[in-house]
Amino acid sequence: MDQVYADVPQRDQPRETEGVGAQPPRRSRRWLLVVAGVVLALLVIAGGVAYWLATKDYQSTTDAQIDANVTQMASQVAGRVTDIQFSDNQHVNGGQVLLKIDPRDYQAKLDQAVAQQQSAAAQVAQASAQLGVQQASLDQAGANVVVAQADLTQARQDYERFHRINPHAVAQQQIDQADAAFRSQTAKVAAAKQAVEGAKAQVSAAQAQVTAAKAAEQQALAGVSTAKLQLSYTTIVAPSAGRVTYRRVNVGDYVQPGQALFALVQDGPWVQADFKETELAHMRPGQPVTISVDGVPGVTFHARVDSFQSGTGSQFSALPAENATGNWVKVVQRVPVKIVFDGDAYQKYFLAPGMSVEASVKVR
Repeated sequence: MDQVYADVPQRDQPRETEGVGAQPPRRSRRWLLVVAGVVLALLVIAGGVAYWLATKDYQSTTDAQIDANVTQMASQVAGRVTDIQFSDNQHVNGGQVLLKIDPRDYQAKLDQAVAQQQSAAAQVAQASAQLGVQQASLDQAGANVVVAQADLTQARQDYERFHRINPHAVAQQQIDQADAAFRSQTAKVAAAKQAVEGAKAQVSAAQAQVTAAKAAEQQALAGVSTAKLQLSYTTIVAPSAGRVTYRRVNVGDYVQPGQALFALVQDGPWVQADFKETELAHMRPGQPVTISVDGVPGVTFHARVDSFQSGTGSQFSALPAENATGNWVKVVQRVPVKIVFDGDAYQKYFLAPGMSVEASVKVR
């Protein structure tokens, strides 16, 4: 009986397997999964805390780009282009000659203006000389008055002398001559004084002619200055150092005043970063900034906050929002922040307006 039961297989007992192919129990596997999940969660939490600690003092944005002063160079006079002294995307210095327009028409106008100025100067000299003549005539008329008054004094004395003495002591003819001489000299004095007044009028007229001639000379000088200025416009120079780009003109083209010819991207780029208005609470000018440019991978540029635009980007758009119309919806606005580079290390790299940038500002 005992032997029979001993030979019956025991189904409830698990089979023991030995060797390499042995598998752990299910309960052990569950515990391993739990432990792995906890460890993974702790790693994620630790990573999140580390990231928060590393970034809590920074405000970053990818809504940023390289910016620079771009001058649209245009012609100020009409004419045919005779020479272009730059190549596409060439760096030029301030004052460097870039383009020339045929100057012959403007040189002829300058020569004509110079001739008119010389003629006006001659008229001034002539009027001044005429004024001298009239002034001399006035002086002569004044001298004639003095002579006439002296003669009148003598005639008056003779007249009075002949009328004081006994009429029978002198001839009537002498008395009549004294009377006539007195009246004649009186008339001569009056005539001399009238001549003085006439000479004064002539002097005034001559002075007016001098003034008019000088005004004409000033006008002619202004014409010369204008002609020189127009002639200078036939040579276009770089207003500052930078790169010439977006060329739209060739030798032989006939250009008009105001016609855009090319663009000059001036040296000294900066970064315009558009931060949310909620990110500006602790941002101040002078705070350090790290810059990453998509076009220059692997290079970190150091910069600083320069200034804030006095208005959001939407405020200066073509159609700014009118919140008073009744359809207002609150949207977080962005404010352009100007960021300037530290030092000149950035000059070793190609940075052009419009290139994408990631900016991170240390606010604490």
